[in-house]
Amino acid sequence: MTLVSTGELVAAAAARGGGVAAFNVITLEHAEAIAHAAEISQTPLIFQISQNAVSFHGGKVVPIAAAAGAVARLADVPIALHLDHVTEDGLVAEAAEAGFSSLMYDGGPLPYRENVERTSRARSAAQAAGLWVEAELGYVGGKPDAPRGAHEPGVRTDPDEARRFVDETGVDALAVAVGSSHAMTSRSAVLDIPLIERLRARLSVPLVLHGSSGVPAETLRAAVAAGISKVNIGTALNVAMTGAVRRVLAGDPRLVDPRTYLAKARDEITATVLDLLSVVSAGTAGSTGSTGSTGSGNSGNSGGSR
Repeated sequence: MTLVSTGELVAAAAARGGGVAAFNVITLEHAEAIAHAAEISQTPLIFQISQNAVSFHGGKVVPIAAAAGAVARLADVPIALHLDHVTEDGLVAEAAEAGFSSLMYDGGPLPYRENVERTSRARSAAQAAGLWVEAELGYVGGKPDAPRGAHEPGVRTDPDEARRFVDETGVDALAVAVGSSHAMTSRSAVLDIPLIERLRARLSVPLVLHGSSGVPAETLRAAVAAGISKVNIGTALNVAMTGAVRRVLAGDPRLVDPRTYLAKARDEITATVLDLLSVVSAGTAGSTGSTGSTGSGNSGNSGGSR
């Protein structure tokens, strides 16, 4: 299966009033496990590689992007490749050549005007290279250097300001702050569903939910029904992976072959992805199975009516 574009998958999800799941890839095992779940369920999804993951791999984006891209191409279900939480202009410039169809520029922690200026610059460079562009307005907490929490005053995305932001930057999708938080290891986040509905009604581009690992299943279903089209998930996979490794090593202190514990870790990631796909993509499996182009830049802009 040829890699598809993120814009295609998000636009298709928005058009049917559903969501597409985007899973963080840190290692080859992540990509293999996520793709296996996609094939089992016949559900299109997105591989996303964050700037932090690139830093983990020595600051070199091409090796991990090439590995994830190869896994996606060999899968029998459409998979897109997305570069997430970018703040470095140099990484924006490398994205298209590394095989990504899209990127998310993260100006969420910045003051409004600076966010507009930096996002607009990144958007111009990315779209000139044919990339679909996601941005963030409001502040989704939970990062290691987070100065604010997800429920503090002033962090939620304002619908009127969001409309102005999209008009000024020309981005293809918007990540919104509605109560979720990055890096949550328990599913206890409380989302503002009415705010999601107001944002959906006000904006002409698809909405993205970051920090979805911490959202209870029923709340996540409600968020998609209210207007979230792309659902980002990372920490839940790492919880599954790390738990499996710990259990295997604890069971055999003499074990030194990483294939033994990584195989179990991969299986646990697959099970976690399958569970989350059943929440995010229920009733939508295979609906974009015929897509195959890698084309890209602006197909996400059709997500406004839901």
